[in-house]
Parts: sequence; C-alpha cells; structure tokens
Amino acid sequence: MKKLFSVALTSALLLSAVLPASQAVTAKQLSARDIHFNTTVVDSHNDTMMKAVNPVTWLPETDIGGNTDFHIDIPKLQAGGLNVPFFAAYTSGYYGNNPRSISRTLALINALYWTEERNSDVLEITSSLKEIEKARREGKIAAVPTVEGAYSLEEHNAIELLHQYYDLGIRALGFTWNYSNALGEGANRVYGDTARTPSPAGLTVLGKEVAQEMNKLGMLIDVSHLSEQSFWDVIEVSKAPIMATHSGTSSLREHARNLTDEQLKALAENGGVVGIVFYPDFLKYGYPAENVYIKDYVDHIDHAVKVAGIDHVALGSDFDGGPLPTDIKDASELYKVTEELVNRGYSQGDIEKLLGKNTLRLLKEVERAAEHDAANVGQGLAILPSLKMGETVPGNTPLLTAKVERTNGAPLDESSLRVIVDGIAYKPNYDSATSTMSIQLTQPLKEKFHVVTFEAANTAGKIEKETRIFYINQ
Repeated sequence: MKKLFSVALTSALLLSAVLPASQAVTAKQLSARDIHFNTTVVDSHNDTMMKAVNPVTWLPETDIGGNTDFHIDIPKLQAGGLNVPFFAAYTSGYYGNNPRSISRTLALINALYWTEERNSDVLEITSSLKEIEKARREGKIAAVPTVEGAYSLEEHNAIELLHQYYDLGIRALGFTWNYSNALGEGANRVYGDTARTPSPAGLTVLGKEVAQEMNKLGMLIDVSHLSEQSFWDVIEVSKAPIMATHSGTSSLREHARNLTDEQLKALAENGGVVGIVFYPDFLKYGYPAENVYIKDYVDHIDHAVKVAGIDHVALGSDFDGGPLPTDIKDASELYKVTEELVNRGYSQGDIEKLLGKNTLRLLKEVERAAEHDAANVGQGLAILPSLKMGETVPGNTPLLTAKVERTNGAPLDESSLRVIVDGIAYKPNYDSATSTMSIQLTQPLKEKFHVVTFEAANTAGKIEKETRIFYINQ
C-alpha cells in the first residue's frame, strides 16, 4: 500500500482556490485544519475489529487497508488525521461459557494482528508511549489494542490470562460491558434485569485484585460501562490514573453510561481522563426523533472541561460501535471537531491537549506507576514457538511446542518452564537434546480461538516469554 500524507494547509488553500465562494474553506477552517493535521490525534475507543471478522467463524475477513463502509479504515484514518486509534476487542457476556468469552476476545485481538501484517507499511501495533512515538516518527498509524468487557476473566484464570493479554499488547481493559461479571457490576446492573434496578454493588474481590494487578503491569483501567459504585471502587483501589474511554456527561444527558460531575471531579483528582463519546443517545435528549450534531458533542467537551479541567478531557469516539452525529459520517471527518473547538475559542494548546496530548500523558503516567519491570527479561534466552500468530491448528487436543535458545552458554532454570493456555498454567515436558518444551493437551479445547504462552527463566530469575493466538479448525 502506498503511504498517504495529508498536508492540511496546502489542501485547504487549494480547496479555497477552486470552490465557489459559498463552499470555500474559511480562514477559521484553515486554522482549525492546520492545528488538527499537525498534532497527534488520539481516539480512545473504536469497535472496528468487531466488523472486520466473519460473523460465523470469527476469522478476519475484511482488510481495512482499503476502502470499506466502516467508520474506520486506513484511508479514513489518514484523511481524518487520526494517528493513534484504540482498537477494542469487545465481548459481551457469554454467561456460563467462559471459553467462548475468551475465544471472542482473542478473535478480535487476532484480527488486529492480521490487519497489521497486511498493512505494516502504514500501521503498527504499539504497546507503549515509546512505540507510539516511534510509529508516528515513521509516519505510521499507531494502533493500540484494548479489551472492552473482561468476561473472559474469572476466578480460575483471571491473573494468568490478564498477563497473557498484556503480552499480546493490550494496554487498556474495561472490566464490564453493560452487564455484570466476575469482576463487578456493569452500567446496566444485573444481567437480564430489564428494569435496570439500581444496585449498590461494585467491584468484587476478584475485580479489585485485577485492578491492582493492572496497576503493577502498567495497564490502563477503563471505567466506561461500569456501574457508579464500581467506578468509585476503582477510584479507591487504583494507584494509577484511570480513564473513561468513551462516555458523556450526565449533567447534559442523564444516562447510565455517562459520568456525573462528582465522577468527573474524582477522575481529575485521580489524574485520569474522560474520552467523550459520539453516540447520539448519550449526548442529547430526544434522539432519535431529533438530530444530534457535532455542536452537541462539543457541548459535552465544554462541560467536562469546565468540571474536570482541560487536562482531563479527550476524544473517545466509539466509531463502528453505533450511530454518529448527523454531520460526521466517519473518521475521515474528525477534523470537524477541531473546527468546532476553534469556533468556540479554544486555544491551540488546549485543542492539542483534547485531541491527544491528554491521553498520551495518561499512558505515560500509567507506565510510570507500574511495578512491572520491562527489563526483567531472560538475558541470553530466546523462545521460538512453532506457532505463528493466528495460526490454524488441526484438532482440539494440539501438541504445543517451543524451542528455548541460549546464547553464550546462558543458564536455563528448567524448573521455571511453564506453558499457559487460556489462563491455565501447565508444567511442560523439556527435551534438553533439542532444547524444546512441549505440552500435549488431553482435554479437548471447546472453542475457536485460544492463547498460549511459553515461559522460561535463567538461573538469575530473569523471565522470557512468547505468546501466540491460535485457531482450532474443527
């Protein structure tokens, strides 16, 4: 794919020269587009990978490297100046079927890796601020993988599977979609309660453990879709700043998915950020009988800035997760938000914060708060799984293998060897003659997608890991 570069000011001047006066780009629009296309624009939530997979097999089938009818594809990201999109692996609750929740989550993460493989010249999966900055210097879209709805995390697998998600590059995770799960209460309270009866419930004991582990790893806790009490529990438990990746403000539109002024103030005190969502029903009373516009969206930005402060508000579109305001068709028109911000008198510095700097600052602070030592890797060890990312394997009791390479006689602690499958740890066999660890699964795997991690440490305790998603062809 050829790289496409947007030079906003030049494009706008050309448009002014050829369009009739009634359609010419105004001076304010020139200024707005110049600001927009010359800063890093971050959007903290989209559901595009949900649309990119086959609805039956969950295998990736639509390459967003070309033009699609989605809100997001690579041409639209480039046209709209959206440099750092957060791609969510959205999973609602498959209650009583934990393997299916795991499979669905992995299917959407796998789709993003598949997308990167086909478009590596223009898109790169990034899992740290340093990697985001590198991708931007190279002119690439920096894709950040996230999880929305951690229904895959249960008592028997939560911490190990959380680590596997981290190893796959997941850097933000929302505990629930609207319904409760093993981690806590969702925005619509108890699953199946059509009356949406208010509940005093918040995070479970497991939910609090997961929050603390995310702090240690340097994973951002996403509080969108949580019940209000779950939100307050996260505020109490988390030592790192948090984010509502796609929410509105309750003062302008009372809704279970929006944040009250008290929550906005607490988010600011925590150092966190709210990404304002495009979803029309969260923005204005009367929808769908009445249209919702970008000005209504920016009203929520205005209110959040007034309550929480300019350093704690950002963009959280929910592209491909639902309808949009009438006057923005997709990500290619994201610059219209900047035009409205300019029209309302926001300074260039404040606009740059709203467009991306606030979210990037948040990621930096979450990384800084982590107790996870990224340098604590197995010096002299390298693990080479036989599987490629997303590979299809025959049968539902596969043999999973990986070679452990040692350089310069690096010592291997054979007792440290582990293989983790879907959050369950196993002790593998180790063949010292071939330096291969392996495990033959005997219990049939029940669903399509699975994740395996091969782990080894040297005698100094430095750990090396490699993680792969695989697909069962059955």
